[in-house]
Amino acid sequence: MSLRFKVRSALLAALLAITSTFVWSASAQDDAVHLISGFVKHVDKGAKTVVIRTADGTEQTVKYTDKTVVEGTKDVGKGVAKGSTDAYLAGKTGANVTVKYVDKGADKTAVAVKDAVD
Repeated sequence: MSLRFKVRSALLAALLAITSTFVWSASAQDDAVHLISGFVKHVDKGAKTVVIRTADGTEQTVKYTDKTVVEGTKDVGKGVAKGSTDAYLAGKTGANVTVKYVDKGADKTAVAVKDAVD
């Protein structure tokens, strides 16, 4: 191996290590998953938000995205398993659900939603 190849490899390894450290520390703060259980009070398809009224009476607004998973629908069919969170939540007003979310800045962003067990 040439000296040039060794130097290039060492620089690439160092760059990878530094980049991995920054990515890991930035994502570690956002990756903590929290749960909210309660009744769906309101769904706003335009803003992609759902308001959950918890057992203690507080209302939590959670954003959802196209990547939000609808859990517990895998037996219904392939299309629904991947499913439209809009369609699922639209039919859930008044229903008891559990939402898994992560904090993204000041917002709560849903990563998964499913029917809550009463």
